[in-house]
Amino acid sequence: MQVKYITIEREYGSGGTSIARCLSENTGIACYGREILEAVAKKYNRSVDQLEQYEEKVTGSLLYSLFALSQVSSANPDLLTMEGRLFAAEQEAIRSLAAKGPAVFIGHCASEALKDKPGVLRVFIRCADEAKKKERIAREYNIAGKDIDSVRKKFDRKRAAYYYANANKKWDDFRNYHIVIDSGILGIEKSADILKVCFISDR
Repeated sequence: MQVKYITIEREYGSGGTSIARCLSENTGIACYGREILEAVAKKYNRSVDQLEQYEEKVTGSLLYSLFALSQVSSANPDLLTMEGRLFAAEQEAIRSLAAKGPAVFIGHCASEALKDKPGVLRVFIRCADEAKKKERIAREYNIAGKDIDSVRKKFDRKRAAYYYANANKKWDDFRNYHIVIDSGILGIEKSADILKVCFISDR
């Protein structure tokens, strides 16, 4: 398969965003994460922080998932809640960014937006080493040691719920991905190097 896009889902504290940015720097290929929300925020004249709050409210119920997916697929976003419209707008933004050329996408169910495009490599990044994960969370996000577990669980629940509600798939089911990387073993640079080979081998 000629890889044109890499979509990354990641555990909180796994360094997934750093790996994606490192990969982008090493290849010159565009990387989009927060930029997706910035594009949607501009469209709706809202702040990124407001949109992140909507994301946190998304429900993981199967009924919501089926309804949201049916409305998005029928191009009828007006019937959706704000959370549903946000997802539809994010998917539109991802497809628009993908039209510019090869790219790395971080989160936001990008694999769903690009599921009909050829050359999409789905990646999940985790960190099985709990000590390394906690150390990274404390260092990168300045989270106090006593709060690390609760913060980590909060963000992982949010990502899992958002993914399930909008893709109707389990976020941490590794069968949904082509590659699963343990950053606790490989580190940031080597993880990025593995994904770099996926891009370069077919270019």
